[in-house]
Amino acid sequence: MEEKTTPAAESDTARHFLRQWIEEDLAAGRNDGTVVTRFPPEPNGWIHIGHAKAICVDFGMAALFNGRCHLRMDDTNPSKESEEFVEELKRDISWLGFSWDGFYYACDMFDTMWAIAEELIRRGQAYVCDLSQEAWKSYRGVPTRPGTPSPYRERSVEENLDLFRRMRAGEFAEGEHCLRAKIDMASPNIHFRDPVIYRIVHLPHYRTGTAWHCYPMYDFAHPIEDALEGVTHSMCTLEFEVHRPLYDWVIDRLAEQGRLVVRNGRTIRPQQREFARLNLSYTVMSKRLLRQLVEEGRVDGWDDPRMPTVAGMRRRGYTPEAIREFCERIGVSKYESQTDLALLEWCVRDDLNRRAIRRMAVLDPICLVIDNLPEGEELTAEVANNPEDPTAGTRTLRCTRELWIGRDDFMEVPAKKFFRVTVGNEVRLRGACLFTCTHLVKDAEGNVTEIHGTYDPESKGGNPADGRKVKGTIHWVSAKYAVPAEVRLYDRLFTAENPMAFAEGGSFLDSLNPDSLRVTQAYVEPALAEAKPGEHYQFERVGYFTPDSRLSQPGKPVFNRTVSLKDSFKGGR
Repeated sequence: MEEKTTPAAESDTARHFLRQWIEEDLAAGRNDGTVVTRFPPEPNGWIHIGHAKAICVDFGMAALFNGRCHLRMDDTNPSKESEEFVEELKRDISWLGFSWDGFYYACDMFDTMWAIAEELIRRGQAYVCDLSQEAWKSYRGVPTRPGTPSPYRERSVEENLDLFRRMRAGEFAEGEHCLRAKIDMASPNIHFRDPVIYRIVHLPHYRTGTAWHCYPMYDFAHPIEDALEGVTHSMCTLEFEVHRPLYDWVIDRLAEQGRLVVRNGRTIRPQQREFARLNLSYTVMSKRLLRQLVEEGRVDGWDDPRMPTVAGMRRRGYTPEAIREFCERIGVSKYESQTDLALLEWCVRDDLNRRAIRRMAVLDPICLVIDNLPEGEELTAEVANNPEDPTAGTRTLRCTRELWIGRDDFMEVPAKKFFRVTVGNEVRLRGACLFTCTHLVKDAEGNVTEIHGTYDPESKGGNPADGRKVKGTIHWVSAKYAVPAEVRLYDRLFTAENPMAFAEGGSFLDSLNPDSLRVTQAYVEPALAEAKPGEHYQFERVGYFTPDSRLSQPGKPVFNRTVSLKDSFKGGR
């Protein structure tokens, strides 16, 4: 069992209805004064920013009340589940800054779940039904009028047990039979009308192999798992609110069977409450749709930096602190709403501004020559690695005769209020000196290939002796010392604020952003040649970047743009 090292509560607990719920339970002395929560992902994909919100809620509430939070693999559906996803889930949750107090697999409880289901049959609370899923729709009815009981609802206990055991043995085809809870066919809640609790699936399970041919439904397994683990407060997203009566029904049946945990003489009765899931603009967060993006090659895997997965965000350079801050700011509520992606990006910028080391990089280079600086002579200056963090120290800039500057810092025919490099204009070369362009060199087609000029020897460090004001400051790298690098400029994956709106008349793929990735070559400061994944840099006047965890190599760096210095996205607005 991992030692618990949970960061400070990451949700707005002062106005937190989940906090109030737990406080009321503790005040009433329920559950022996303990708080046990759980995060139960299905290992059929990689978790995303929506899961991160739930993680912050589940682990945050446990930490706030000095409780425990379990991590459980909800692996009751053998299709597409794998140990690979289990390990990635554990890695992502740890990276976010959380440790679990107990680790569980739902499949380890299959035998117990089966015994519970058989006892329901013996008590006349479940039956095997032969109706197909399509046929059941007419029996189930609609919320405004009662349903019609299944013709198999009154089968004998003996026949039900026989059929149920043969289902497990694999004697029947998928859909030929199912096990239904016998509840209330007149309930206005459609989910309470004899719901399926076991279905036949002829697929091997990634952990149990071919031992089972029928598996419990989530709505049946979930409360059982909570009860067996001694979970006190089960928090899930709002779509499960209508399923809560079934959750409580299963807990009641477990109480009848004497299967609830007893702690210090008090019965631990799990309860469920729901909060609104995270909906993020310019993003899709359905695992099914994310899987489609991966399988169709629209992105470079689950950890593509454009994906909303935690792994993708980590590879892009997002920090766990920024993600937790974002989750704190959006809080929890009972109402569905859409959060602007710009808020998440703001949290990332705010965090990186404090921690990212400053370096200079030129993404679209053009050569600048300081004609009056002799070959071999250099101008040097000490500059801060991060002006927001004095402990980050300083570095030495070495300005040589030939430099690379950004092409967008030069205009042959300057626009109005253009204060950067143009013939006759004086600019500041960041940390080095003042420079005045005197003439240009062009190729046979008339394209400018070199910018020439002179520097003011009385302005070393960039501050003129006479105190004159210079409006334009240019970043640069030395042509002698700079390191070539690949830079991957990532943008939002979709141009539409709500990509799913396209699904009504087309596909969410119709709003894929064709410019979501642009690869360019750049020159960077020499120290960046050995930059390591997980390190964060601000390329001055350009944006925040991190070495790519899959592509970057020592001496051959590849940098991902984490986020621009400010929000400049215009698509869909």
